[in-house]
Amino acid sequence: MSRIEPRTLKGFRDYLPQAMIPRERIMETARRVYRSFGYAPIDTPALEYLEILTGKGSDETDKQLYRFQDHGGRDVGLRFDLTVPLARFVAQHSAELGLPFKRYHLATVWRGENTQRGRYREFMQCDFDTIGTTGVASDIETVLVVGELLRQIGLEQFTIRINHRGVLNGLLEKAGLAEQSTAVLRSLDKLAKIGREATLAEIQRTAGATTAQSEQVLALVDVTGDSAAMLTQLATITAGSERGAAGVARLAEVIRAVEQTPGMAGRVQLDVSIARGLDYYTGLVLETTLGELPGIGSIASGGRYDNLASLYTTQELPGIGASLGLDRLLSALEELGRIPAVSTPAEVFLPYFAADKLSDYLRVASQLRAAGFGVEFYPEPRKLGAQLKYADKRGFRAAVIIGADEFAAGQCQLKNLSDGGSQTLTLEADAASLVAALRELVKKT
Repeated sequence: MSRIEPRTLKGFRDYLPQAMIPRERIMETARRVYRSFGYAPIDTPALEYLEILTGKGSDETDKQLYRFQDHGGRDVGLRFDLTVPLARFVAQHSAELGLPFKRYHLATVWRGENTQRGRYREFMQCDFDTIGTTGVASDIETVLVVGELLRQIGLEQFTIRINHRGVLNGLLEKAGLAEQSTAVLRSLDKLAKIGREATLAEIQRTAGATTAQSEQVLALVDVTGDSAAMLTQLATITAGSERGAAGVARLAEVIRAVEQTPGMAGRVQLDVSIARGLDYYTGLVLETTLGELPGIGSIASGGRYDNLASLYTTQELPGIGASLGLDRLLSALEELGRIPAVSTPAEVFLPYFAADKLSDYLRVASQLRAAGFGVEFYPEPRKLGAQLKYADKRGFRAAVIIGADEFAAGQCQLKNLSDGGSQTLTLEADAASLVAALRELVKKT
């Protein structure tokens, strides 16, 4: 039988431990932050009926859907995001959930799009959403959660850029392009990538707008200054539009509240070019960029969608949420050299080289795990030097070295694998000295 070449599909990737460990740590951080704000975990199927998914994001996401017929002849698709399944989920279970309902969901999604820097066809989203309220507090909290999450991950140089679909739609009403809003907003969402002239041409081509109408839309580009100055200009541009005025007022409330929150001053920037490409957004929209690597694109984005669940129920289920683009963030961290070369989740390495002391080694490993340390015990007795090379390659912080002589003397050596230093400790029955020394070493490294 001929051998099969081991390979992965374009846009899909394997995760080795040195990539998977920081990935899981970020996911653990996301779960911790989301829970601290009161969001509860849910899960939904990777496969949905095709009618659940199509026509909810945009023409582009419909084209990118992985779709097929299952064994029962049903038309199904792989979810392209976690928000559309959430709308179906809440419509189906709202009586059991109660409203408002705050959820988080960390799961894989699929889009058959062109692969590029930081973008894959299979990727993880870390979503959080609030369903069942239109209150400004939920808009403000969404921005605050994104900020807290990035700070907990260890990022400080980031900007959360916000806009409001009401402002954009108010401007379109004044320009006589309300009926072409979907096409215009999709074109406007490309402004940062393709520039003013190309965006003008695209608005005219896709929306049938005149040059004057297109220029009126792109008057947004000329809105500059600090947030207060920009809000004043937006109020003038959208004057006469109720939706526009409401959008400007909501933006002002969000910016004011976020700026007054400890640790968030200067984190939010009003950016009138943000439209977000998905059709279901109706209110606040946000994107987050890294100051050190703006070219990688948004690492956390989202917005308000007050009508999405109406496709599945007559009940009003307005929502707002955002998502951390985990794989794009990891690509950015790799590029910035922020991911340590670690391929073990454990801090402590316990070599095994006194062959007749297996039960003693296992007892020490159990004591250290009970004290809260991750411990990897080498599975077979080998020379100590070879085992320490193994430990160093995988990025362990510490090694606890106990040979036959150490066991006989009731001692052990604690070796700092970062700087090569070591200390001899008494090995009591409860390993108290070793536990205390390990805590101090791990805290420093």
